[in-house]
Amino acid sequence: MKPAFFAIVGAQFFSSLADSALFILCVSLITTLSFPEWMTPMLKMGFVLSYILLAPFAGAFADMFPKGRVMLVTNTIKMFGCTLILAKANPLLAYGIVGFGASAYSPAKYGILAEVLPAPRLVAANGWIEGTTVVSMILGTILGGLISANEHAIAWLLHIAPSHGGIADSPVRAAVFVIVLTYLVAGVLNLAVVNAGARYDTARRSIPALLLDFYRCNSTLWRDREGRVSLGVTSLFWGAGMVLQILLLAWAQSALGLGLDKAAALQGVFAVGVVIGAAVAGKTVPLVRSMSVMPVGIVLGAGLCAMVFVHTVQVALPMLLAIGVLAGLFVVPMNAVLQHRGHKLMSAGQSIAVQNFNENLAILAMTASYAMALQVKLGMNTVLVMLGMAIVLVTAYLRAHARTVRHR
Repeated sequence: MKPAFFAIVGAQFFSSLADSALFILCVSLITTLSFPEWMTPMLKMGFVLSYILLAPFAGAFADMFPKGRVMLVTNTIKMFGCTLILAKANPLLAYGIVGFGASAYSPAKYGILAEVLPAPRLVAANGWIEGTTVVSMILGTILGGLISANEHAIAWLLHIAPSHGGIADSPVRAAVFVIVLTYLVAGVLNLAVVNAGARYDTARRSIPALLLDFYRCNSTLWRDREGRVSLGVTSLFWGAGMVLQILLLAWAQSALGLGLDKAAALQGVFAVGVVIGAAVAGKTVPLVRSMSVMPVGIVLGAGLCAMVFVHTVQVALPMLLAIGVLAGLFVVPMNAVLQHRGHKLMSAGQSIAVQNFNENLAILAMTASYAMALQVKLGMNTVLVMLGMAIVLVTAYLRAHARTVRHR
């Protein structure tokens, strides 16, 4: 792997880490300010809405400029959204602006991989990217729990953080200071990959032309046999994964009796599993055999259903580790196929924008369903079983289609 690749991995790791820590801080603020419970999934819905609405423009924007520079600018936008909390802005607004920055950051982050690496290295590269992304999400959740809900960590943070000029003279200000500092680290790492050298035709810049071009790209990827299967799998994975990120916090508190900070820390086990699964996939699954991992998704869904029988931390730890391994094995090869097909059929930025559009439509639909489940007071076990069965059924359908693809 080139040194530039590891700079990309580091930059996206710290940027994603800050995103996840900010999410937990916003959850804490919603609880502290006595907002309704359903506003918690609304945080994620507002975040992903930017991905959906800006998808026709995000890919073109990522292709219009060097992708490293796009990552740097959009990381700054996310940092600005975080600082709005200091102005007592609604958490939905602050996290929504972070989503706005992330929607343009993602096509640049993933698109640059196909520019700096050859196709045979994409599975291994995606093993690194997906593994570190999930780790950053979980570690960011843990960090957010510590700086927003752990009394000892908050006291220590107030002691060491600079309080000159009121920078960190309250728990919320100190938490925001940590998150902004994390975004700054991502920005520094970004400086090593400001320009990857690739250029695309960006002559058509009118809004109707961009919308039409995006529609054609989306249709092209769905009509492509391998693209259809891989896009379906990644959309299912991220839709279910985003719900699971929220659901695990509530499940750990209700089923295991843990506080928010310890519930967030428990997710670290899931992250370790994802890293292991991603590493195994990167080492053992070549691009041409990526479709062979489809049965893993069925086992993954069954594992989520089995969580309803877990009531102790001792059983939860190996269960979450195993589910994480399955998740890493499942999504990494499919993501590599999708990037490879997208890069062959269209520009790197547009292909990732199409991927983000579909994945975030799935996230929006599934988080909206979860919010509705909370609204109608469905039990935690019922929601877990419904989520697991959805993964089993959709994966079984896509597996049948994948067999047709291999046969042809």
